[in-house]
Amino acid sequence: MDNRYNTLIRNMMEYDAGDAKRIQHFIKVHYFAHLIGSMEQLDPETLLILETAAIVHDIGIHVCEEKYGMCDGKHQELEGPAEARALLMKTGGYTPSQIDRVCWLVGHHHTYHDIEGLDYQILVEADFLVNMYEDDFTAEAIRKVREHVFKTKAGIQLIDTLFLSDKYLHRKSVEQI
Repeated sequence: MDNRYNTLIRNMMEYDAGDAKRIQHFIKVHYFAHLIGSMEQLDPETLLILETAAIVHDIGIHVCEEKYGMCDGKHQELEGPAEARALLMKTGGYTPSQIDRVCWLVGHHHTYHDIEGLDYQILVEADFLVNMYEDDFTAEAIRKVREHVFKTKAGIQLIDTLFLSDKYLHRKSVEQI
């Protein structure tokens, strides 16, 4: 793993200190982004931007909670880029154009229409893979997200394996009884 990721992850953990749920979340989103990006054979530059964005994608949550008393997606998109920029500058090792793209992704990661760029598509898919589990999406909701949001071959394979396999659906129905 690129040493920048280790430094950025430590800085992000420090930023989210005491919030184990959010730290666990971005670690999982980062790994799914890495996995999908690798399976989709992204070029190294795009993969770097994607993985960096995955680590900082929810950085606006604490500011939103303080400022608005909530942390919905639109407010995160509004507040996150400035926080991400500051953390990336502190971390170092990123070019201005890399930081600009990461901040743009942070500012759009809850917008699910007109997705352009594999880094954007994969970030959204990775975040959904984690949110579907953490927020206990129903099988119907998962199918809708798969149909309307997921586009990459790797992301579709992962959503099918994790959530739409017969084993998972059977376990889910048994839990509901």
